[in-house]
Parts: sequence; structure tokens; C-alpha cells
Amino acid sequence: MTDAPPLPALSITLARLEAVVFRYPVTTPVRTSFGVMHDRPAVFVRAEDADGAVGWGEIWCNFPACGAEHRARLLDTVMAPLLLGQAFAGPAQAWATLTERTAVLAIQSGEQGPIAQTIAGIDLALWDLSARRAGQPLYRHLGGTRGSVPVYASGINPDQPERMALRRRDEGYRAFKLKIGFGQERDLANLDAMRRALGDDAELMADANQSWTLAEAQRMAPLLAPYALRWLEEPLRADRPWSDWQALKACTGIALAAGENIAGDEDFDAALRADVLSVLQPDAAKWGGISACLPVIRRAQAAGLRYCPHYLGAGVGLLASAHLLAAAGGDGLLEVDANDNPLRTEVAPALRHPGEDGRVNLGEAPGIGVEPDLGRISEAIRAAAG
Repeated sequence: MTDAPPLPALSITLARLEAVVFRYPVTTPVRTSFGVMHDRPAVFVRAEDADGAVGWGEIWCNFPACGAEHRARLLDTVMAPLLLGQAFAGPAQAWATLTERTAVLAIQSGEQGPIAQTIAGIDLALWDLSARRAGQPLYRHLGGTRGSVPVYASGINPDQPERMALRRRDEGYRAFKLKIGFGQERDLANLDAMRRALGDDAELMADANQSWTLAEAQRMAPLLAPYALRWLEEPLRADRPWSDWQALKACTGIALAAGENIAGDEDFDAALRADVLSVLQPDAAKWGGISACLPVIRRAQAAGLRYCPHYLGAGVGLLASAHLLAAAGGDGLLEVDANDNPLRTEVAPALRHPGEDGRVNLGEAPGIGVEPDLGRISEAIRAAAG
């Protein structure tokens, strides 16, 4: 592994930090093997420094259903008092300070996840703010040189998945990821339908969402081989020992992918040492933000892994993930939720229609390139609610 180059640093003194919660009432719930999303929540973070510069971030909050409001309260009552009025050399120092100052609280409360997610969303906002102050798109501020990324349609439900896949193909998508883990017969029938509809040239991936035991995964792996999957995501629980993953890798040629449920440098480095993953998928709104994720990504790429960010939230975090992928480089794909969600499309409409090459252009506007219109988002939610 090589040492990561230093992240840029522009001093920041925050004057305001706030969280805004939205919920979009979906018509068709988003289904995974472990749970159902009956609405689409989002927690947007707005950070403003003493000079009036503003940045936007997003906190992961998909599960449980009450998570969005809880994380917003963590930002208001725990994080903001630790940041406001304090001078930091840059976002990375702010991330490190928040992580250190809340470490005991996370243990005492048993809320390591929500606290890390809240810090991650703040970090995204601070990097957006930093890039806007520098007058650069975020990917370039982070050292990237190419402002476009390839995308894939994700979150495809197990109910007639080929129909949604074909709609997204008509919009320009060339790669697709199917939710599996709903029983052998249904999973294989859905994969058959996807391949028939999309043809052999389409990139196809599958996400089991931690649904199988090792024995079940070993039984399923040979049955998945005919579908030419680019990767099989989280076939095992994220807390299983790496020896289980090694045993699965030994019985399949399908690339294994994981990372959205790994948190912390030590755990990511353990994943790299285990040498079982071909695709690493950290979620920058769930742990680490950009400050901690980008060094992990660079170590993973140096070890030969493909970086494909996990993201299934709203538009602010998706744009931040896109810029992070562009900054990291490589041949990774950006995950774009295929399901209806104005919290994504009202903020990041450009990501809905890739070009003919299956890529989206991030543009030259500073930061993540957009200023969320909270009033317009609220109107879209009201219209959806009838």
C-alpha cells in the first residue's frame, strides 16, 4: 500500500450548522431481503462559515424509519456545539475532532452508527463548502482531473424487475443491479428475466443484502454463474469473519463486493488484508465522509480493488459520492437509485439521464455543483402526497 497524498485544507470557522429533514411518501416501497422502505427520508446538512460561504451534505438515514429525525437531533444537540465558533485547518481536522470528542459518547450510548453517520454528513457539507470557497468543482478540489463518471441503476425491486430495468435503459443506463435474497426460485427467475430483457451485453450485478449463511451462499454461487454477474454484493452478513468470505471466494469465480457496512480504518484494513473483495463500496454518508473515506479508497485501489461507492439516499449525498468517485479515478461505477424519489431528482436531475456512453458529467460549478431548493423539494413532496 502507498501513502495517500494529503487532502487540501482551507481554514474554516463555522457560524451556522443545521439539519433539514424530508420524507417522500413512495407509492411502491423499496424492498430488501432484510426490510422495506415505506417512505424515502433524507437529512440535508447546511454549513455556513463566518465569511458566509455555504456547503451542503447529507446524513445516511434509511433505517430504521425514525432515523432521519434522530440524526438531525444529534447534529443539533451534540455536533453543532462542538463545532460552532471553532477554527479548523480544514474539513479533515473537523472530522477528526468530532470523532475524538464523541468517541466515549458513542460507546456509552451504544450509538456508534448514528453518531458516525452524523459526522459523515457534516464532513460532506464542509468539503462542499471548502470547494466552493476555492471556486472549484469538488472532484478537482480533491485532486481529480476527469469530471465525469459511469453510472448504474440500483435498488431494482424483486417484483417484475425487468420492467424497471428497461425504463432505466431507455434513459441511458447500461449497467443494472438487482435485489436478490428472496429465495432461490424467485432470485433465479428474476435474473432470467433481467438477462432476457437486457441482453448479454448489459452489465448486471446482484445484491443479496447480507441475506445468506455461508452454506446458503455456497449453494447459490454456482447457480448464479450463468448470469455473468460483474459482482455479488454482500452475500454474507457484514459481521461474519473474513474466513467465511474466503471460503465463499474459494467456490466461485464471481467478484465479491462489500463495504457499505464497514466502518473505521482498522476494519477496512482488515478487509484488505483478507484479500476476498474485488469491489470495495464505502458509503461516505454512513461513515467517514470524504476525510476518512478517500484515504481508504486510495489504499484499496493500491491493493488492486475496484472502488464503487455505495449510495441509496437523496441527491446531495449522491452528488458528493459522484465527485468522490471522480476524484478517486479508476474504473468504478456510481450507484444511482432506480426508484422514484424527488429528493434525489430535484437535487441532482443530471444524474437521471446518462449520456450514450453511460456516463454523467459533473460540470464546472463549484462544490457539488448545485444549491438545493428546499422550497421546490417541499412542493414535490406535497404534490406526491396528494
